[in-house]
Amino acid sequence: MRWDVIGLVLGWTIRVVCIPLSVVGIFSFYVEGQEYAIKTYLIPLILAALVSQWFINKSQNSNSTQRVRDREAFASVALGWIPVIALGSMPFWLGGTFYGPYDLISNDASFVEVLHGLLYSWFESMSGFTTTGATLIDSTLSPICINAGQDIDCIAEQPKSILLWRSLTQWLGGIGVIMLGLLIFSSVLGGGMNLARAELTGPSLSRLGPDLQSTARILWLIYTFLTVFEIGLLYFLGDMSIFNSINYSLTTLASGGFGTSDGGIMSFDSALIESIIMVFMLLTCINYSLYYLIISGRSKDALKDEELRTYLLIIFIAWLAMGFNLLRSGNGDDSFLETMRHSAFQAISISSTGYSSADFSKWPVFSQFVLLLLMIVGASAGSTGGGLKVLRIRIAFELAKREVLRIIQPKKVIAMRVNDEVLNEDQVFIVLGMISSWLVLAMSSMLFISFMEPSWSLDDVLSVVVSSLGNTGPALGQFGPTATWSSMNELTIFWTSILMWFGRLELLTVLVLLHPRTWTD
Repeated sequence: MRWDVIGLVLGWTIRVVCIPLSVVGIFSFYVEGQEYAIKTYLIPLILAALVSQWFINKSQNSNSTQRVRDREAFASVALGWIPVIALGSMPFWLGGTFYGPYDLISNDASFVEVLHGLLYSWFESMSGFTTTGATLIDSTLSPICINAGQDIDCIAEQPKSILLWRSLTQWLGGIGVIMLGLLIFSSVLGGGMNLARAELTGPSLSRLGPDLQSTARILWLIYTFLTVFEIGLLYFLGDMSIFNSINYSLTTLASGGFGTSDGGIMSFDSALIESIIMVFMLLTCINYSLYYLIISGRSKDALKDEELRTYLLIIFIAWLAMGFNLLRSGNGDDSFLETMRHSAFQAISISSTGYSSADFSKWPVFSQFVLLLLMIVGASAGSTGGGLKVLRIRIAFELAKREVLRIIQPKKVIAMRVNDEVLNEDQVFIVLGMISSWLVLAMSSMLFISFMEPSWSLDDVLSVVVSSLGNTGPALGQFGPTATWSSMNELTIFWTSILMWFGRLELLTVLVLLHPRTWTD
């Protein structure tokens, strides 16, 4: 293991985090004042700068022209998220969202409460950077809201800079903070295509440009353009405030789901706003390489993509199935159009942001089961959406079909194809490894959480694990779209945050860390 390479990646990754911390710190200085900005953002900014410089100095003897091996790439990416999450948690801990060291100094909180506050801040940061969107901010845990009564809108009561920071963590985590680092510092890192492959979601990385820097630049340009475009639509057409437009656009394009109020999208009660967000949620669930094909004038090739067609078909069937079920059950007082609107919104959202236009925890069991399946399947490979990914499910289905045909015709050679390209056995085994690892981790986590939380129902346990691994956000039962996860015990909170980390890096990247051979020469 080349520790100089890992140190170099960690150092530049941490340094990248200084950029959004500086932006939010300046915003806080003008909105909340000098004292709050210094104690909330300057301290983690200085810490990030010092730690990143230490890693870079320790790794300055690295030969940047030497190829980064797979094991170093995967280990660097998996480890790189840890300091990013830790630094991302500091504003929540220092800024009063949860009990922090300043509350201990003023005797407003005990040492144990401050430690709990650090855990809650870690969870909030992990949920942000992994684009999960689950939150612990409510009137039972946040000191800003504890003394204000149960009916307060706790998220809306948080400082505006904290809300902006939450949204930025999701936006940075959407394609990946490490990909942003590769864009800026690829000449320093060298040989980084393996790093990009370890960071980006999906079974493979489509090289959109001639080199790593070109690929990263194209991805981020598309990502940024769509974000700015949505900001404009929400502000000028949706009549949102500029602050809300920015925050909801940042979290929509990241498939995140953090909002600026407890009610989220439901608080606007606007069909126009929901329609705009619905379009961009759908765009986030499509492989970004298809946008490059469209820009390059190869729209026909993009529309022929089998995964895209499969994903759109799944969403269409789920929409109609839930809409028909809601109409048949007479759920609520919504009209036909409103029912179909809400079912379409949730069908798209559950594999993307996790936003809610209605409280689907009150929907019939059939509709909830459809949502659970959509959480598991997720979005397209190479998108910012979560879940197992449609391409993997499709490959697993094709494999099962091939094995059945082999039993019927044992001498026939059957090739598996995706988009008219033959899949080799290595690609198939990677998909099988991913799916089997996901199932083992999900089942073991369900056993563990059901033991730790004996009062939970079956749908609570099942949906929380699926939501965490799929980076979806809202679950079912008592952890539905109108609830926070604050009622969990501390061990469950920590473990679900680890599941989010596994899910964001799609398990195999993290599991590499656990193998002893990873750390040998």
